[in-house]
Amino acid sequence: MKIIFFTILVSLGVAFILGLLLGLFKKIFAVKVDPKVQAIQDVLSGGNCGGCGYAGCAAFAAAVVKGEAPANGCIAGGPTVAAKVGEILGVSVSAQKKVAVLACKGTTQCALSRGTYNGIKTCAAANLTANGTKMCAFGCAGYGDCVENCPFDALHMGPDGIPVIDYSKCVGCGKCARACPKKLFVIIDGNRKGSIALCSNHSDNKAAIKKNCSVGCIKCGLCVRKCPEKCMELINGIPAVDYTKCTSCGECIKACPDKVLDLVQNVVKVR
Repeated sequence: MKIIFFTILVSLGVAFILGLLLGLFKKIFAVKVDPKVQAIQDVLSGGNCGGCGYAGCAAFAAAVVKGEAPANGCIAGGPTVAAKVGEILGVSVSAQKKVAVLACKGTTQCALSRGTYNGIKTCAAANLTANGTKMCAFGCAGYGDCVENCPFDALHMGPDGIPVIDYSKCVGCGKCARACPKKLFVIIDGNRKGSIALCSNHSDNKAAIKKNCSVGCIKCGLCVRKCPEKCMELINGIPAVDYTKCTSCGECIKACPDKVLDLVQNVVKVR
C-alpha cells in the first residue's frame, strides 16, 4: 500500500515539475504575433483555397501585415473582405469580385470522342496518356478534375459531359483553372460586360476543327471584321476583346457561324 501511495506522490511531483517547465519554456520561446495578423485571419473566407497565392489564410494574413501581399488579395472574400482588411490596416481598399468561365462548349453532342478510354478516370491522366478524350486536342476531357478541386462546391459535371459553374458560389479562386490540364478556365471580373470566346482551340486547321467540334472556332475572322467598335482581334487563334471599347452590341455574336461567342453577362448568371 505504501508503495502505491509513494508511486502516486512521485507521479504527481513529476507532473507538477514538468508543468512548470513547460509553462516556463512557453514564455521563454514564445513567438510574438502581431494582433493584426489574427484580426485579418478572422475576417478572411477561411477556405484556404490558395487563390491569394499563399498556402492558406494564415500565411496570407501574415504576408498582408508584413506588406508582402495586397490587402485585397483574398479572391474568395471579394470586396467585402477587402474592405474589412482595409479597416484593420487603417487604409482604403477596394476589390472586384472574380469568377471562373469555362472556355469550351465541346459537349458530348458537339465534340467527337476519340473512342473508349480505359485508363484512370481523371482529366490529368487522360491528357497525359491519350491527349484527352475528344478528337479536339483542346477539348474538355469531362472527368471533373475541376469539380474535385473546387473548395466552394461551385462546380458539378453536367449531363452533357462538361462542367457547369454555379455562380452563386463561385469566387474565382482559380483552383479549377490550375486543376484543368487543358487550361480551359479563365478568371475574370464578375462584373465584366462584353463578348467572350468560349473556345480554346488554338489550331489553324479549319477543316479538322469543323469536323471534330460543331462549336469550335474556325478562325474565320468574321467577328473581328463585323465589330463596329474595332475592339476584337485574333490572338493565337482565339478572338480577344478589348473591354474598354466593347459595348455588348452583339454584332460579333451574330457574325460567328459556329456560335463560339457569347456575352459575359449572359454566361455569368449571378452577379
